[in-house]
Amino acid sequence: MMIQTTWQATCLVEGSSSGQALILDEPLSLWGGLNPQTGEIIDRRHPQSGAIVNGRVLILPAGRGSSSASSILLEAVRAETAPAAIITAEADGILALGAVVAQEIYGRTPPVVVLNGGDFTAVCATLTASPNTTVHVRNELVILEIEQ
Repeated sequence: MMIQTTWQATCLVEGSSSGQALILDEPLSLWGGLNPQTGEIIDRRHPQSGAIVNGRVLILPAGRGSSSASSILLEAVRAETAPAAIITAEADGILALGAVVAQEIYGRTPPVVVLNGGDFTAVCATLTASPNTTVHVRNELVILEIEQ
């Protein structure tokens, strides 16, 4: 049986994508934190170091740091190692910029959306309790399909 729940988000970069979630416990700087050639989180101090973002819906509380992060996301899109979508609890103009430029240059990009604090927490709790959940991002909607 499949249960579907939907949350309203703020859309920073439009798009439609689906995948399994990768929830990050802490903010991540893509500059020095993500290898765009492999999609691996390479920041050895990050709790999810070694995880692969490729094709996953990346759920993180916020981006962190350098304005160069947009170029790392752009390169990951080019190398086809980027996340399928990005969901954050805080708007991040640097991540959004990388996604917008990728759309302009390559004609594809991960959608980027922001869930308010309570909804972000609820989505993370649901995904932690039900790991076999598919996450869909459709512009301003975040849809969870929970397999039971």
